Amino acid sequence: MPERLGAPGPRRDPPAPAGRPEPPLLPATEMFVNRLRKNLRHLGRWARRSGVSCYRLYDADLPDYAVAIDLYEGWAHVQEYAPPAQIDPEQAARRLRDVLAVVPPALGIAPERTVLKVRRRQKGAAQYERRAEIGKFHEVREGGLIFLVNLTDYLDTGLFLDHRPTRGLIRGLAPEARFLNLFAYTGTATVHAAAGGAAATMTVDMSGVYLEWARKNLARNGFREGARHRLVQADCLAWLDARPADRFDLIFLDPPTFSNSKRMGGRTFDVQRDHPALLSAAARLLAPGGTLLFSTNSRQFRLDRDSLPDLSIEDITPSTIPLDFQRNPRIHTCWKIRRRNG
Repeated sequence: MPERLGAPGPRRDPPAPAGRPEPPLLPATEMFVNRLRKNLRHLGRWARRSGVSCYRLYDADLPDYAVAIDLYEGWAHVQEYAPPAQIDPEQAARRLRDVLAVVPPALGIAPERTVLKVRRRQKGAAQYERRAEIGKFHEVREGGLIFLVNLTDYLDTGLFLDHRPTRGLIRGLAPEARFLNLFAYTGTATVHAAAGGAAATMTVDMSGVYLEWARKNLARNGFREGARHRLVQADCLAWLDARPADRFDLIFLDPPTFSNSKRMGGRTFDVQRDHPALLSAAARLLAPGGTLLFSTNSRQFRLDRDSLPDLSIEDITPSTIPLDFQRNPRIHTCWKIRRRNG
């Protein structure tokens, strides 16, 4: 399964050739429909018991239908994984038309509430660019909190569903903590920390669009930007290089796999190459006894423990993979890190 890198674009289903009626559904499509219904029964029960309203329903369970389907409170967010070059394009387009034809009735969702994106691996600023100009946000709930999601305009929706347990962990560790959220995206982890009773939060991201999104997420939950909840627009790498004077009891660090944004002044970031320096710089900001949670979605990532002798590192990945992502346990890896000197 691809990492969180790609070039989606909301689009309509591929049209049938002009003048020719759409043929009947492929026999294999019935298997796909049955799998959707089975997953909906199983995961739907789990979601209701767990109070989860947004979750991954299907993740390329069947090889002929290589899509991921996420449910967002009455909306279906469909992501097609770009087929390999050896797959006949017409066959791939036909299967995608079948997916879009059967998903709404199988899930009881109106066709206009079904959004399609195509994921292709990309690097740099392209992964953050706006893909559409619809500008429609929806409120969804998680753990009694409210978050804004945008299902059409960007690569990701504003809420990484696989990090649901990680956000819950942050909330549990947050009471009276000074919390730092680096590469903060839309600030969902910050909202959980604030709701958990954090003494103060700082949210750092390079994107003004995402920081405004974070500001709205905080406000939706009764937290105002100010001395207690600070939002900082900055390149996180440069911000760390400046060695800020603040110290934090809890830090969440979820960097991109790769970035070469123009805002970085010509430098690039590669999580495999640069994570020892990044983790060392972030750990310097930990208060005595503080905790750093580090996560990455790079499937090829290997943590270089030998380069981090001053850090105590515990792999907590299994506890951070929710039930709806257990078909793909490599969706992310996560570590709990502390300084050995306390």
